[in-house]
Amino acid sequence: MERIPQPIRSDGAGWVDKGPRDVMRDLENPNMFVPPATDAGLIPNLKFSFSDSHMQLNQGGWSREITVRELPIATTLAGVNMSLTPGGVRELHWHQQAEWAYMILGSARITSVDQHGRNFIADIGPGDLWYFPPGLPHSIQGLEEGCEFLLVFDDGHFSDLNTLSISDWFAHTPPDVLSANFGAPIGAFDHIPSDQVYIYQDVVPGPIESQQVSSPYGTIPQSFSHKLLAQPPLKTPGGSVRIVDSTNFPISQTVAAALVEIEPGAMRELHWHPNQDEWQYYLTGQGRMTVFGGNGAARTFDYRAGDVGYVPFAFGHYIQNTGTGSLWFLEMFKSNRFEDVSLNQWMALTPASLVKSNLHVGPELLDTLRKTEWPVVKYPGFSYYPNPISPSKY
Repeated sequence: MERIPQPIRSDGAGWVDKGPRDVMRDLENPNMFVPPATDAGLIPNLKFSFSDSHMQLNQGGWSREITVRELPIATTLAGVNMSLTPGGVRELHWHQQAEWAYMILGSARITSVDQHGRNFIADIGPGDLWYFPPGLPHSIQGLEEGCEFLLVFDDGHFSDLNTLSISDWFAHTPPDVLSANFGAPIGAFDHIPSDQVYIYQDVVPGPIESQQVSSPYGTIPQSFSHKLLAQPPLKTPGGSVRIVDSTNFPISQTVAAALVEIEPGAMRELHWHPNQDEWQYYLTGQGRMTVFGGNGAARTFDYRAGDVGYVPFAFGHYIQNTGTGSLWFLEMFKSNRFEDVSLNQWMALTPASLVKSNLHVGPELLDTLRKTEWPVVKYPGFSYYPNPISPSKY
């Protein structure tokens, strides 16, 4: 018979699963299928994959989203994964929520106007960000190679299919009112869309200089875009971190983020965030995260590229690279500042006698503690390389 994994831990706990199964799913989730012995309690689900969400297909591109509908614990932020063809347009629209975005691949042109009549236009490439404050109108259009990006909104109940769109407003305004508002004949509105367009196909726009529109009020003073990959990373043994919040991207007042790289054998250290829940998006590779919720509760999840993870406010956690290549992911917060607390640093800056008596540990641990924070860690001789689920004869 075919050798398949079974829910049996190395300590003998568990038994074979002879019933109906999705073996491929089990193989993708080894630490959920065979949880570490340290997992316990009732931590809710903290994982959802964009692959399991509804795909909205349009001429000009596609989108899919993860909100509280898909991941009920994720109340602070919602995410949309969107792709636009060359020339594809996410139509002129606005939201009640702020929009933060990370360009995954390709390039797009974004436009916006603020409440003072100042305008903004920029081309966005891989690793670049943009941020539109709530209520400000904007658009996105794919350039020569098209694009794919992640949108993050500062409300977990947000849905991108329920936004305020120019086509939808026109369609639901009497033509005589449109005529009176614009000073144009009613016939000018004979061919407006009958419903929300959302995404549509257009031609690839010309050079950005050809689309500049001069405003009598000038341009937006605080840039709506930011080149995250151009930031010098904080390098540590095992990886790197780039932090972006209102200190270096001033317009971003409700979303802070970190782009984290974890090399094989390394881990995002044991830590927690003292200001907000964490919403994660995995870009490449695979990893595992155990979340500690207090009162003996802990649960481990496996993540792959395209997955979303979530950590409730102040819950302790880590992320280990369980693959053979680098693990890249974004961690995001509904806040204007990125904040975290390192378990290692906390212990190092606490009297050693107190740590010793609390944990019953000696110099083997106490002498290794660091007073400076390393968000990503990797120590020679102590790297973690997981074993795959052991195959079974059953």
